[in-house]
Amino acid sequence: QVQLVESGGGLVQPGGSLRLSCAASGTIFSMRTMAWYQQAPGKQRELVARITSGGSTNYADSVKGRFTISRDNAKNTVYLQMNSLKLEDTAVYYCYTPIAWGQGTQVTVSS
Repeated sequence: QVQLVESGGGLVQPGGSLRLSCAASGTIFSMRTMAWYQQAPGKQRELVARITSGGSTNYADSVKGRFTISRDNAKNTVYLQMNSLKLEDTAVYYCYTPIAWGQGTQVTVSS
């Protein structure tokens, strides 16, 4: 059974930074495409960033140049470094691989 456990969310001021982590278990992590999604109140869940097993990445236009997805296969962990955070980045962030979702971690950007 695949499990994804996110951490690192919290409250941050506009312009600040956070790093989210997602630890995976029950799968051959190095072979999996991993992604981060966000879901703001009243909105659909949307892709933020994706990283393939080979390390190729893609990002939503809204976060390009501000967010960086990376992975550490030795630790079975994928990260989302979020810089220059904006009010509109406030959302629950979910870790995803095609056979499982994490439980989500809240990110709140507020002054």
